[in-house]
Amino acid sequence: LVRSEFTRHADFVDSSKPFVFLDQSSTRVYNAQTGLIGGDFPTHKSPMKFSGERSLKDGQNELTLRFESDAQNGVKLVKTYTLQRGSYAIGVKHEVINTGTAPVSPQLYLQLVRDGNKPAGESSFYSTFTGPAIYTDAKKYQKVEFSDIEKNKAEIEKSSPNGYVAMVQHYFATAWLLADGVQRENFVRKVDTNLYAVGMITPLAELAPGQSKTLSAQLFSGPQEEKVLEALAPGLDLVKDYGWLAMLSKPLYWLLDKLFGIIQNWGWAIVALVLLLKIAFYWLNAKAYASMAKMKAINPKIMEMRERLKGDPQKMQQEMMKIYREEKVNPMGGCFPIMVQIPVFIALYWVLLSSVEMRNAPWVGWVHDLAAPDPWFILPLLMTATSLVQTWLNPTPPDPMQAKLMWFMPLAFSVMFFFFPAGLVLYWLSNN
Repeated sequence: LVRSEFTRHADFVDSSKPFVFLDQSSTRVYNAQTGLIGGDFPTHKSPMKFSGERSLKDGQNELTLRFESDAQNGVKLVKTYTLQRGSYAIGVKHEVINTGTAPVSPQLYLQLVRDGNKPAGESSFYSTFTGPAIYTDAKKYQKVEFSDIEKNKAEIEKSSPNGYVAMVQHYFATAWLLADGVQRENFVRKVDTNLYAVGMITPLAELAPGQSKTLSAQLFSGPQEEKVLEALAPGLDLVKDYGWLAMLSKPLYWLLDKLFGIIQNWGWAIVALVLLLKIAFYWLNAKAYASMAKMKAINPKIMEMRERLKGDPQKMQQEMMKIYREEKVNPMGGCFPIMVQIPVFIALYWVLLSSVEMRNAPWVGWVHDLAAPDPWFILPLLMTATSLVQTWLNPTPPDPMQAKLMWFMPLAFSVMFFFFPAGLVLYWLSNN
């Protein structure tokens, strides 16, 4: 399979065109291939005769495409692709027929071959994983960097009776799925310069002359829609990579999806989710802000003391601790409650960055795509303004260098967000 287009997803660079995923062109090589090894048998390069309908007609929900090879060294391969309306999973049945006079023992391979280039339209201001992945019950989800394949350092579980192999990129994935219990050998390899493969090989029973053997597989090729992936195969939802915060990210996505079901707008669902999180963490935030307010109130006293005792650092430290005791202020009181919440907000960041539902999803007015940067930079400018107001509301650190850094950090942070997807900026603005 050398080309697929998604009619519901626009191209990253030219939104007037459908998104091309599988491709074989001057700019991209990305194919799904199957064939036989173990002899001079039909492979993915063998010419095949086609039979069946070429398009899904109105009112029809299933399309069957049959490809039959000539006999090669006494073996014929028939591939039958079954496409379902509205589904990104394609049924692929392989029928191997021994037309010769001697027994044969072919093995079936299923692989995904892709160049090592990042997808077009990827931002240089944040990083997402592109490359092969293998899942087994024993070792779970294993990502493989193209650079590790290049250096022959890829570590995977090579033999398994379950799982899948996949090729993953931002928002989309392909995966070959075999039924549980079918023994297979998993592999990753370099095919050519900047060309890599991930796949599996499964043995077929010895075929006597005149015998045939059928093995069915599924090819998923589509967007990383979490509920669709969960329904297809165990662990397939992990291609939507939340990293080490998956335990927090999955329930946050579930809640975001429920809010979208009520509001029917992903932008307002993001705002509603941040509001719910703020309500959930209200007590912690109240403690933090109360502590910060106390710190701000005693800041003039500390600044005066620092100026008075700047020649005696030890005395200055003792005096500072005395002021904290007398005023009943914990200098770390404003930090700890906020630190507790940081993993939750990082997890939500990964949810919004990896959710394909944000692509081409409008919010209001000028924001037509929550997965693309704000075209007028209104959200990043508002985010910068609210970040600076937050800095102004916080107590000024006694150390002049720290005080300068407190103003510099939100400005530097905001510059990055000018190039981030609008959905992420909306989330951060709402949080501010």
